[in-house]
Amino acid sequence: MKQTIMTTLLAVSLSLAATHVYNNTCSAAPVAAAGAVDLTVAAEKALPCVVHIKFLQNSKIQEVEVQNDPFGDMFDPFGFFGQRGQGPNKRKVQTPKKEGTGSGVIISQDGYIVTNNHVVEGADELTITLNDNREFSARIIGTDKNTDLALIKVNATGLPAIKVISSDDIKVGEWVLAIGHPLNLRATVTAGIVSAKARSLGANGVEAFIQTDAAINQGNSGGALVNAKGELIGINAMLTSPTGSNIGYGFAIPTTIMNKVVDDLKQYGSVQRGLIGIQGQDARNYIDAQKEQNKEVDLGTNEGVYVAKVVDDGAAADAGIEEGDVITAVDGQKVTKMAELQEILATKRPGDKVVLTYLHKKSKKTATVTLKNEQGNTKVVKDADLDVLGAVIREVNENEKADLDIKYGLKVTKVNAGKFRERGIPAGFVIQTVNEASMKTLSDLADAVKAANKSKDPVLIIKGLYPSGKREYFTVPLN
Repeated sequence: MKQTIMTTLLAVSLSLAATHVYNNTCSAAPVAAAGAVDLTVAAEKALPCVVHIKFLQNSKIQEVEVQNDPFGDMFDPFGFFGQRGQGPNKRKVQTPKKEGTGSGVIISQDGYIVTNNHVVEGADELTITLNDNREFSARIIGTDKNTDLALIKVNATGLPAIKVISSDDIKVGEWVLAIGHPLNLRATVTAGIVSAKARSLGANGVEAFIQTDAAINQGNSGGALVNAKGELIGINAMLTSPTGSNIGYGFAIPTTIMNKVVDDLKQYGSVQRGLIGIQGQDARNYIDAQKEQNKEVDLGTNEGVYVAKVVDDGAAADAGIEEGDVITAVDGQKVTKMAELQEILATKRPGDKVVLTYLHKKSKKTATVTLKNEQGNTKVVKDADLDVLGAVIREVNENEKADLDIKYGLKVTKVNAGKFRERGIPAGFVIQTVNEASMKTLSDLADAVKAANKSKDPVLIIKGLYPSGKREYFTVPLN
C-alpha cells in the first residue's frame, strides 16, 4: 500500500467564501459548440492575470538557547561561547538569507493580488513579475494561516484582473486549467478536470479543497485554477504525491472561501470567523471507527457531521445541540461531511444566524444558531495595533542595555491616554516580555498585541523593569 505524502507548495492560498464578485478586465472565454471545449481561449484570458512572486527574507541575527554540552569544556575551556552550568546558554546566530518563488492572481485592476500564506509568510521583500515582464514591489495587506491565504498589493492601476465566480457552480468532471509558475518556469498552463469537491486533508484549520488532476508542482502555489471560460474558481495550494512532485492530485482553495477572506482582510485587517462551537467529524468516519472497535452504531444516517463535543457557552450549546447529534443541513443546504460544513460557515461572521438541521437520537430537529467569535461573543474582532496601548515606545539603546545589564527590551518613553495609563505603566519602564515572548523589536510587540486581542483571553502579561533595575509585571486587558 502506497503512502501518500502531502507536499505544501511555495504559495499559500486559501480565502473564505463570499458572494462578492470582483469587477475586472479578464472576460469570460467562449465555449466551443458541439460539446468541444476550447481551452486555448481560456488560457489566453487568464494568463495575463497570474503573476510570479519572488520571496526574499534577509539574513538576521537571532539569539537562540543552546543546552549545555557535557563535553563543552573540551572545546571551549575559557567559556567564550556562554556561561557554563545548569540550563540552556544563549548564543547569537546569523540566519541565512532565504529566497523562494510562487504564484499569485490579480483580482482587481488597482493591484490586489491573492496568493498562499506560505508563499509570503516572513518575507522582507516581495517582487511581483507580470506576464508582460513588468516588475513591482508588493506589500502584504493581510494573511490567514487557517485558510493558507494572503492578500498583497502593488502600487499600480489598469492591471489585468481575472473574473471571479462562485466555486459552488462548478461540477465534478468539469474541465479546468491550473496556471502558475512551477519549478521556476514562467507562465505554465496545465489541464485536467475537477476530480472532487469539498475535500478535507487536515492541512489547514479551514478547508474544503477542489481536487483536480491538472498537473501542479512546486511554484504553482497561489496560482489560478480556472474553468473553461478562464474564470477563477480556486487558488492552487498543494498536492498529494508519493514523491513530492506531480504524479498525484492537486488541491485548490475554492473562491467561496477566498472571497470572504479577501473582504475581511480589506475591511478588518483579520478574518472574522463565525464559530458554531463544536468539535466533530464526518458521520461516516465515526461509524467506521466504531465498527473497528466492534461497536454497532445507528445514528439514523450515514451522512452529515457527527458532534463529538459541544464547547461550553458556545453557539451550539446555546441552541441546545448535544454531543452525539448529527448535523445534516445548514440553512437548508445539505451537509454530508465536515468540509462542507466548514465551507458554509467560512462565509459567515460573528453575530450571523444560521438554521441547523440535525438528528438528535435519530429524530430530526432544527435550531437557529447565533455564531460567535473566538472570544465567545458576537463582536467583530479587529486587529489591535500599538495605538491601543497609548504610549510611545522604542527599542532600548546600547547605553541602556549596559546600565540595566540586559540584552534587549522596549522602553516606554511617553504615556498618553490608553491601556498603559489605565494600568499604571509609567514612562521609563522597560518591557522585556509580553505573554512570555521576548520583546526585542516593535514588531514583536505588535505581533503580541494582535495575537492576544484575538485570543479567548485578550490580556497582555507584561514583564520588565524600572530605570532603577527593580523588576515588575503588569496585566493589561485589551477589552
